[in-house]
Amino acid sequence: MTDTTDPRATDAAEPAQKITFHQRLERNATLLLAASFAVVTVGGIVEIAPLFWLENTIEDVAGMRPYSPLELEGRNIYIREGCYVCHSQMIRPMRDEVERYGHYSLAAESMYDHPFQWGSKRTGPDLARVGGRYSDEWHVDHLYDPQSVVPESVMPKYAFLADRLLDGEHIGEEMAVHAFLGVPYSDDMLAEARADFRVQTDPDGDYDALLERYPGAQVRNFDGQPGVSEMDALIAYLQMLGTLVDFSTFTPDDSR
Repeated sequence: MTDTTDPRATDAAEPAQKITFHQRLERNATLLLAASFAVVTVGGIVEIAPLFWLENTIEDVAGMRPYSPLELEGRNIYIREGCYVCHSQMIRPMRDEVERYGHYSLAAESMYDHPFQWGSKRTGPDLARVGGRYSDEWHVDHLYDPQSVVPESVMPKYAFLADRLLDGEHIGEEMAVHAFLGVPYSDDMLAEARADFRVQTDPDGDYDALLERYPGAQVRNFDGQPGVSEMDALIAYLQMLGTLVDFSTFTPDDSR
């Protein structure tokens, strides 16, 4: 007696019986989308919901203040030139990072950043604690010709920053925008923004009021050239990073 069963039908049926749930999920776009949404929703709730029961998600740390007008302009230049693409500003609480860069980063240190500069990669070193690590002259040489001080560097030259002079005409408006976003710039800070911008590079000027408004601000001619240049502003910003908090006396608040 001849078997008339089509062997192709049997072969086709066997793989169908072995399809797992995961394979079915991958083959069904609607089901995969629904499952992905459910996973993201659960993950989001787990991460976000606890924040509503915390009195404060950012610990108050002594020494933190808004950027001075010159530092803020330097930060704008830092962002404009894409420095954040190759440099992070976030030290993770891991032994190798703390031993190399210094104390791990605190949330409070970026509380006035719009946007924050944590970064996502390190072609160059982390800059969260770069303030005071090198002299102004080193920064000038590094910006003029990075390879002259770090031979293996792939950083491009930024000598042109020294030729671009600034007058701070719109820095008050910039600060007003940040104030709208929650940065505690006072009316006095906004009114004196342009004067503070210029006096921070003039060690012979009357900068007492600047230091009263921005404790710890560094006053000097950062690039050693007449006028206020973009290089002055950028170096002022870099020299401030990581210097506002006194970690020799800092004690984490574990009560929350």
